[in-house]
Amino acid sequence: MQQTKLYDTHVALGGRMVPFAGWELPVQYPTGPSVEHDAVRNAAGVFDIDHMGQFEVSGKDATAFLQFVQVYDIGEMAVWDAHYSLLVYEDGTIVDDIFLYRLPDRWMVVVNAANRDKDWRWLQAHIHGYDVSLRDISDETYMLAVQGPKTEAILQRMTDARLDQVAARTAIQATVDGVEMILGRTGYTGEDGFE
Repeated sequence: MQQTKLYDTHVALGGRMVPFAGWELPVQYPTGPSVEHDAVRNAAGVFDIDHMGQFEVSGKDATAFLQFVQVYDIGEMAVWDAHYSLLVYEDGTIVDDIFLYRLPDRWMVVVNAANRDKDWRWLQAHIHGYDVSLRDISDETYMLAVQGPKTEAILQRMTDARLDQVAARTAIQATVDGVEMILGRTGYTGEDGFE
């Protein structure tokens, strides 16, 4: 079972650890799920999402390659746009749901932990004929999500970046609490937030 770098912190905070897609992740804390739910709906909550896979796609044909393997028309995406999409098989059935981030010199593809190896193999199998480089950066980076209506105000205290200028489904490069990162206004909770 794999553990995120925050595993010891989760345990120290009383997180009840359970297996999920080959990872030990906290399913809840001593305060209980109702308090955690209310925090995300009314203030903000932090999610350790580092179990998710992260791939970089770069090269002359990066956009054409990604247009071929997933369903969203990424030709219209500007640099720093982010969008939810699906990797699909040739018959149109779903390989995985993904998040795409268009960065200045490359794309970042975020995939589900349970499908990381399958998605990587599938992308590798379809790279032929494209001038692209694929890189699995999952072990070189760390992913956290902060979600909830007060997320922007909380994070703004830790950065000089103008978070009010970051629209939904876009990203920026910023320094937050002394750490350089890509900060996307994305998430899966239905609330405002950043990943």
